Amino acid sequence: MKSDRRALLLGLSAVLLWSTAATAFKLALAELSVLQLLFVAIWVSALALLGTLAFQRRLGLLWEQLSSTPLSFLGMACLNPLLYYCILLAAYDRLPAQQAQTINYTWAIMLALLSIPVLGQRLAARDWAAVAVGYLGVVIIATEGNPFSLQFTSGIGVALALISTLVWAIFWLLSARSEGDPTISLAAYFVCAAPLSLLLCLFWGGGLPPLGGGLASAVYVGLFEMGFTWLLWSTALRAASNVSRVGNLIFLSPMLSLVFIALILGEAIHPATLIGLALIVPGVILQQGSSPSRD
Repeated sequence: MKSDRRALLLGLSAVLLWSTAATAFKLALAELSVLQLLFVAIWVSALALLGTLAFQRRLGLLWEQLSSTPLSFLGMACLNPLLYYCILLAAYDRLPAQQAQTINYTWAIMLALLSIPVLGQRLAARDWAAVAVGYLGVVIIATEGNPFSLQFTSGIGVALALISTLVWAIFWLLSARSEGDPTISLAAYFVCAAPLSLLLCLFWGGGLPPLGGGLASAVYVGLFEMGFTWLLWSTALRAASNVSRVGNLIFLSPMLSLVFIALILGEAIHPATLIGLALIVPGVILQQGSSPSRD
C-alpha cells in the first residue's frame, strides 16, 4: 500500500511538471531561438542526469555502456533529444501553445501506425477507429473549428508538430529494444547530444543565449521536461503494483497543460481545442486498450 501511494505521488508529480512544459517552451521562445533553447535544455538535463548517477554511484556504468556501443548511443541521441526537440520547438515557435501541445499528444496514435511496418502488427477495426478519431481532432484544432476549410494557423507548424510525433514514435520503438538500464541510457543520450547542441547553437542558433527570463525558462525545460521528470515517471512505474493505474495519469496532462497556458501565457483557449482534445484523448485510450495481433 505504501509503495502504491508513493508511486501515485511520484506519477502525479511527473504529470504536473510535464503539464507546465508547453508554457515553459513559449516563455523561453519569446526571447531565445529554437537552437538556443535546445542547447540550454540539453546541457541542463545532461548535468542533472549525471548528478543523479553520481549520487547513485553509477557513473562507471554510464561509461561502460557508452564505450560498448558509442555509435549506437550517438545515433539515438541525434534522434532524441536533438531532432525530436528541434522539430517540436520549431512547431511551438509557429503555433499557439494549445495547438502544438495537443497535436503532439497524438504520438501514441502514430506509434500504433508505425507498429504495422516495424513490428509486423495488424491493426484491428478498433485501432483504425482510434486513428481516425484522433486525427480528426488534430484537423479540428489546427483549423480552429473549420475542418472543411483546411486553412491552418500555420501549415508548417502543424506539419512540424505531426512530424515530431513520428520521430518520437521511431525513437520509442528503437529504445524499447534496448536491454540497458533506462536511466543510464537516457543519460547517455543527453551526454552525446550536449556537444552537438552547442555546435548547432553557435553556428546556426545565433550564439550563446543572453541572460534573462528566457534563459531561466530554458533551464526549467531542461530540468522538468527533458530529464528529471522522466526519472520521476520511471520510478513511479517501477514502484506501482498496478502499472496501468499510474500510466493512466498521463491523460490528465493535456487538460492541466491548457490551464497553465491560459493562466500564465494568457492564451484564450479556443473551443476547437477542447473539441479536438475530446477526440484525441479517447482515440489514444482506445488505441492503448487494444491488443494488436502479429502476422
